[in-house]
Amino acid sequence: MRANGCDPEKMPQLWARDLTLRYPGASKPALAGLSLEVNRGEIFGLLGPNGAGKSTAIGVLCTLLTADTGEVEIRALNLRTQKKKVRSLIGLVPQDIALYPSLTIRENLSYFGTLHGLKGESLRQRVDECLALTGLEQHARRRIQTCSGGIKRRANLAAGIVHRPELLFLDEPTVGIDAQSRHMILCNLQELKRSGMTMIYTTHYMEEAQQLCARIAIMDQGQMIAQGEPEHLMAVQGCSDLQELFLHLTGRSLRD
Repeated sequence: MRANGCDPEKMPQLWARDLTLRYPGASKPALAGLSLEVNRGEIFGLLGPNGAGKSTAIGVLCTLLTADTGEVEIRALNLRTQKKKVRSLIGLVPQDIALYPSLTIRENLSYFGTLHGLKGESLRQRVDECLALTGLEQHARRRIQTCSGGIKRRANLAAGIVHRPELLFLDEPTVGIDAQSRHMILCNLQELKRSGMTMIYTTHYMEEAQQLCARIAIMDQGQMIAQGEPEHLMAVQGCSDLQELFLHLTGRSLRD
């Protein structure tokens, strides 16, 4: 734990130290002493090859998994002892589409907004704002099961922000979609950053991370192997771009 008496407004939005987690029956830990800090209002890239522990880390930080050891604070709230308060501050856009396929986009957003305590005119206005931000006004009455992959991805993002989270976790939000939808989602994220939202962003598209993220962390085998500003890390390692840096640090062997 950090020292008491710190001004919460001057503390990182997210602080994690020495997180470990081993799944039952696993020969190696999924997290092995992971530590990181995320500043307020930044887009922080959490990168790593398949099996590096990114999804496990997100699960712990989102309160969906419990670490064996270590500490996490979000807005100076301890994740273990103040889980309910932490959950009111965070949003999650998972890699899988987390929407009800038989409901329309508007119905999905209204439902998730209701879960977060929105109602009445405030709920309707917020749903309208999220539809506008993601360019889905004309698709609001479409059932999710009839939508293209790009529309589903944009609706997934809208559902993750309907309650105005202070800290948003995005797990590969542009995977498998067309260039136009991908471009719109990246623009959406820049707009959310300008509004003051903090984001933790995982992706296998290194050009996205280099474009969006003020700072990045590269994980492998459950540990942090590099953390800092992309340009600084590339300069230190003599790499011309983030993909070259990523391969330099994690190797070129295939990960299954």
